Amino acid sequence: MLKGKKIVLGITGSIAAYKACTLIRLLIKQGAEVQVVITPTGKEFITPITLSALTHKPVVSEFFNQRDGSWHSHVDLGLWADAMLIAPCTASTLGKMAHGIADNMLITTYLSMKAPVLVAPAMDLDMYVHASTQDNLQLLQQRGVTIIEPGSGFLASNLEGKGRMQEPEIIVDELTEFFALREGRLRGQRILITAGPTYERLDPVRFIGNYSSGKMGIALARESVCQGAEVELVLGPCSIPLPNSSLLHTTRVESAKEMYNAATSLFPKCTSGIMCAAVADFTPVSCEDKKIKREADSLTLNLTPTKDIASAIGKLKTENQKLCGFALETHDALKHAQEKLIRKKLDMIVMNCLQDPGAGFQVDTNKVTIITADKVEALPLQNKNSVAKEILNRFIP
Repeated sequence: MLKGKKIVLGITGSIAAYKACTLIRLLIKQGAEVQVVITPTGKEFITPITLSALTHKPVVSEFFNQRDGSWHSHVDLGLWADAMLIAPCTASTLGKMAHGIADNMLITTYLSMKAPVLVAPAMDLDMYVHASTQDNLQLLQQRGVTIIEPGSGFLASNLEGKGRMQEPEIIVDELTEFFALREGRLRGQRILITAGPTYERLDPVRFIGNYSSGKMGIALARESVCQGAEVELVLGPCSIPLPNSSLLHTTRVESAKEMYNAATSLFPKCTSGIMCAAVADFTPVSCEDKKIKREADSLTLNLTPTKDIASAIGKLKTENQKLCGFALETHDALKHAQEKLIRKKLDMIVMNCLQDPGAGFQVDTNKVTIITADKVEALPLQNKNSVAKEILNRFIP
C-alpha cells in the first residue's frame, strides 16, 4: 500500500530519533520514497549523513543551504508529499504545531503541508500526561492530525513508560492502514478468512494435527487489510506474527469444532469468505482426561469425521456473498479441486499440490492454480504475499 508513496519524515530532538533509521528502512522496503526534515536539536541525536545514506536524498534542516545559499522550499515539500509523518515528535514540537510557532523548517513544512499528517509522540510520562500536552494533542486531532499512540515499556504497569515512541514496525502498519482506509480498493468489504491448522486432542499431552504454518492465510489477511478490507480471521494454533491493524479481528481457535462454530457464526456478517485453513478431517471420538500410557504394543484410535466448514458456509451463502476454498492435493489434483468447487458451492477454489517443489506447508512460497466454473489458471511459483495479491485480484476484482 506504500508503493510509490512520497513521505516527508519529520525528526525532532528526542532520544528516540535513533529509531528513525529502522523506520526509514521499513518505509523504503514497502516501496515509499522518503524525504527527511529534521530540527536543529534532532541533529544532536542522529546525523544527517546517516539519514541521507538511508534515503538517498539530502536531509532538509535549515531554510538556506549554508554552502550555496539556495532556498529549501517548505511549500514545495507540502505539495510533493502524500503524507507527513513526524516520528519522534517531542512535546515542544507538538506545542509549536498546535499554536503555529514556525521557528524551524519542520514546523513551516507542517504549516504548508497539503497531505495528511501523522504524529508519533515521544517523551517521558510526566510530560505526556501533562494537561498542556494533552490539550495540544486534542487540538491537533481536531485539525485532522492523526496521533499514533505511544507504546509502553517492557515493565510498564498502568501508565509507566507510556510516553515512549511507538515501535517503527507498528508506525508503518498504522501508516499503511491509514492509506488503506482512504484509498484501498477493498474498502467496505468484510472478509472472513480461516487460517492455520487445527489440533484434535487425544489427551492433555497429545493431539492429531498437520504441518500447516498459517502463512498463506495470514498473508491473505494482511493483503486484505492493506487494501482496506475489514477482516474476520479465524486462526488455528500458529505463531506467525499478525498485522497490527484495527481492521483485523482475530478469533483464536484450536479444534475443528471451534473453527466451525466461529466461522459459521461470523460469515453472515461478511461480504465474502476465504477458507484457507488446513482443518482436520477426523477427530477422536473421545479425549482422555489423563495422559495415555504405553501399556501395550499397539494403540487403536476411534475417529469420527469433523464438520465440513466450507460446505456449511456454502449452504449459508447468499447471492450477495462470495466464497473461496482451498484444495491441497497429493494426486489427481485438478479433478478433486473441480469436484470440491461444485460440491461445496464455491465461487472459486485455489489448488496446490504437495508434489510441486516450493508449495505447501511451512514454506514462504506457493504454486497455485485458481479454478472457477469457467476458467483454470495456473500461476508460477511466488512468495505467499504475492500469491495473496493474485488470489484477491481474481476473487474480488
